[in-house]
Amino acid sequence: MTLASDFRPSRSDRIALWLFVAVGAAIAVAVTVGAALRIGELLGGGPVRIAAEFIDQRATAPIGPAGADVDVLLDRAVLRTEVPPIATWSGVIGQLILVIAFATVILCLILLSRRLARGRIFGRSSTALVATAGLTGLIGAAATRFFDNMLANAAVAQVSDYGDVRNAVLSIEPFPFIVAAFAVAIVCTVFVIGERLERETEGLV
Repeated sequence: MTLASDFRPSRSDRIALWLFVAVGAAIAVAVTVGAALRIGELLGGGPVRIAAEFIDQRATAPIGPAGADVDVLLDRAVLRTEVPPIATWSGVIGQLILVIAFATVILCLILLSRRLARGRIFGRSSTALVATAGLTGLIGAAATRFFDNMLANAAVAQVSDYGDVRNAVLSIEPFPFIVAAFAVAIVCTVFVIGERLERETEGLV
C-alpha cells in the first residue's frame, strides 16, 4: 500500500480539477489569440502602439482649469510610431515566447491535474511537471519583458531626441520575480518531500 493508492479524489474534487483544466485551456487560447493580434499589428506596417516606461520624465498635460496645461511626471505612456525592423522582430519574438511559455505552463498543469484526478499525487512525474511549469513561467516572463523593453526603447528613440529622455532601458522589477521564484521553490520542495515520503512508505510495507 502506498500513499498514492490510499488517496481517492471525491467526485467534487474531480469536477474541480477538470474545471481547472478547462479554465487553463481557455487562458491558453486567449493568450494565443492576443499574441496573434499583436504580431499582426507589429507586422502590418505603419505606426504601432507601444507601451514605454519613463523615469522622472517631466511633461505637461491639459488637466488644469479650462484645460490648462499642468506639469506632471510621466511614468508610463503609449506611443504610436513606426519602429525599425529589428525592433519589430523583437516585439514578435517577445509575443512568441509569451505564447510558448503560457502553453508549456498550462500543459504541465493540465497533466498534473490528470494525475491528481487519478489519485497520483507525488512521484517523479509530478515533481518534474511542477518544476517545469515554475521555471518556464519565470524564464518566459523575464524573456518577454526583455524583448518588450527592446521594442519600447526603439519607439522612444523614434519619437524623441533620445539623449533628453529618461526612459527605463531595462524595466524588470526584481521583487515580483523573487516572490514567484520563492513560491516555485516551495512547491517543488513539497513535491520532492512527498515523493521521498512515498518511497519510504513503500519500503515499510
